[in-house]
Amino acid sequence: MSLPEKVRLVEVGPRDGLQNEAQPISVADKVRLVDDLSAAGLSYIEVGSFVSPKWVPQMAGSAEVFANIQQHSGVTYAALAPNLRGFEDALAAGVKEVAVFAAASEAFSQRNINCSISDSLQRFVPIMEAARQHGVRVRGYVSCVLGCPYEGMISAEQVAPVARELHDMGCYEVSLGDTIGTGTPGATRRLFEVVGAQVPRDQLAGHFHDTYGQALANVYASLLEGISVFDSSVAGLGGCPYAKGASGNVASEDVLYMLQGLGIDTGIDLERLIAAGLRISEVLGRASGSRVARARNAR
Repeated sequence: MSLPEKVRLVEVGPRDGLQNEAQPISVADKVRLVDDLSAAGLSYIEVGSFVSPKWVPQMAGSAEVFANIQQHSGVTYAALAPNLRGFEDALAAGVKEVAVFAAASEAFSQRNINCSISDSLQRFVPIMEAARQHGVRVRGYVSCVLGCPYEGMISAEQVAPVARELHDMGCYEVSLGDTIGTGTPGATRRLFEVVGAQVPRDQLAGHFHDTYGQALANVYASLLEGISVFDSSVAGLGGCPYAKGASGNVASEDVLYMLQGLGIDTGIDLERLIAAGLRISEVLGRASGSRVARARNAR
């Protein structure tokens, strides 16, 4: 299969990235990060999460962040809304697109949100209904699609019905997440073959963590399967609070560098993206998790 001519990067750093930080991060720093990402040409930025700050303290103040960012036309500013209360809070903050998430692993679902996969999907029914009423688009995530910290290997056949259910409910796109980063290119291709038989490939996305150093290889494997949307995180921010040892998402800078090398259009300015990553890394007091940013910065 030929590679896609265009790829959309879904920037998850401000949400999936920052939610795992131990130190508090000010609203002003979060706003500046989102504004830097907008200026770099990202067309989709996941800004925050409307979830109880008791569970995810770093996502407190998401409404304030939405109120203060400079929203560019043509850019989607989305938020995670795991339940109806979260959706209502997101709506009140003016959010036009939300994301919901389910797991492909029963054990992960129980440990993460204290319910079965089936029950978690049922919780989304009122969100989908409310979203339809208010003209809000909903994107779905499936976590642990290539491995689980509790169950080990996850088969593509376990993932497909969860992805199909989210799609049938009304999620316009379903992102398949390798939460603990154990997936390899062969397993990734098979994942999209199997799930792609039940959900159109142009409505699927890839979300790869780099724990085992396989993320870029898995993005390339996905491109070969016709996937043209990928979640990534500036400076490689993030991990998963429920998956011990899971390192950050693949760095947006590294994915962009590879895509540019393949002649694939994204509309994103690499130098500005690197600068955004270096700035938030400085706030966090550590080096960027992007190899491209570190290499460019060392010159």
